[in-house]
Amino acid sequence: MSKGKKALIITLSVIGVLAIIAGIVAGSCALFANSVKDKFSFIAYDGSKGGDRIHFLSVGNSDAILLESDGRYALVDCGEDSDNPRGFKSLELEGYEDFVVDYLNEFCADENGQIYLDFIIGTHAHSDHLGGFDTVLSEENVHLERAYLKRYYEDRIKDSEVNGWDNKEVYEQTVAAVNAQGAELIQDLEDVSFTFGNFKITLFNGQEATQGEKVGENENSLAVLVEKDGYRVMLSGDMNNLDGDEERVAPLVGKVNVLKLGHHGYDGSSSYAYINALKPYMAIQTTANPAGVSVQVAVTMINKAPIYSCVKHNGIILDISDVENVKLYDNVEIG
Repeated sequence: MSKGKKALIITLSVIGVLAIIAGIVAGSCALFANSVKDKFSFIAYDGSKGGDRIHFLSVGNSDAILLESDGRYALVDCGEDSDNPRGFKSLELEGYEDFVVDYLNEFCADENGQIYLDFIIGTHAHSDHLGGFDTVLSEENVHLERAYLKRYYEDRIKDSEVNGWDNKEVYEQTVAAVNAQGAELIQDLEDVSFTFGNFKITLFNGQEATQGEKVGENENSLAVLVEKDGYRVMLSGDMNNLDGDEERVAPLVGKVNVLKLGHHGYDGSSSYAYINALKPYMAIQTTANPAGVSVQVAVTMINKAPIYSCVKHNGIILDISDVENVKLYDNVEIG
């Protein structure tokens, strides 16, 4: 047998063994996930409104999170949009901007049909997070006080994103929409913390990308900690650990009750060190896709926390009006 054939057989054997191991790990994760998935009970949404709540909207493979506290409202990200300013086929995506508008009209409008947002937070310049803001902020009945948005430097972003995505366009559209509202634009985001109704809001990963280096825009993603009376919810945006952000942020955050998984629960985010430091009782995933194997291992197998998809649950409302009696609503129908 030739050396080439031997090398091919060895390579195929190694691939086969790795595939078997991956299958066993994935199967074990699925079995363990099934054993913890019913750890918390959901109440089918009953039309009730008010209180201190975090709404995880069902917006496909994107993020849109409504904060509600003591009659006040704010948005963390705004879902994917239908725009495709550069005409890329890969960016012909389903948009959710009209759904977000309808959702705000359902939950936030006052007796005169007006919607007042204390603030918005755009975690980073990807369309599945910023995309819907320009549509929402252009609505005549929407009024914004201030926006937290990290500056976008295209010369500090990987060429693959610059050449193939619409980061710059979606960022500039969001800035223009904020300015058109006459709202305050806040872009120095290190050590930012403030109160919002009964919540305390703290931003993490607020430092700007380093000049002369190129990263993916996910590495620039803000993360948002929401606290009330000791109950703590970490909204990780798309923050990952590719450049050590999770390991740096984790000890600053500490234990939380609920974790919105970083980058929709894909591998590269929700590292073991991050999960081990935060030790969430439950995790929420903003996609219907399965969480990555490494994420399932860290969250469900090691930390024993269930992962709930806000898409599979048709939206999730976390009601922490009474932190001793937290409620989870799903199947959130509007209209």
